[in-house]
Amino acid sequence: QVQLVESGGGLVQTGDSLRLSCTASGLTFSDYAMAWFRQAPGKEREFVASISWVGDNAVHADSVVGRFTISRDNAKNTLYLRMNSLKPEDTAVYYCAASLNYAGSYAYQHYDYWGQGTQVTVSS
Repeated sequence: QVQLVESGGGLVQTGDSLRLSCTASGLTFSDYAMAWFRQAPGKEREFVASISWVGDNAVHADSVVGRFTISRDNAKNTLYLRMNSLKPEDTAVYYCAASLNYAGSYAYQHYDYWGQGTQVTVSS
């Protein structure tokens, strides 16, 4: 079965950096556009960034532009999110998602598979 497994979250301080990873199995990774979403307590799931099938096109939410970078390594079936200059408002559970038919979509409904999430907490 398809599995997306996130890792790399943790507790950091304002201004610190983290790199999240999402390793995929059970699917042909290069067939899927990938994305990161996040959800803070009491808030709706929010689009963070997406990347096309071969990684030649990436989209980042306005709230993370210039601080976060999405990337992928199709040879390793792995998606990444490099997060710099972290702020307390970045605190959330971060999810990776895979879409067979949509690249760059902000809509969580367009994604076919989801990981279980990894917690990122940024203290002030």
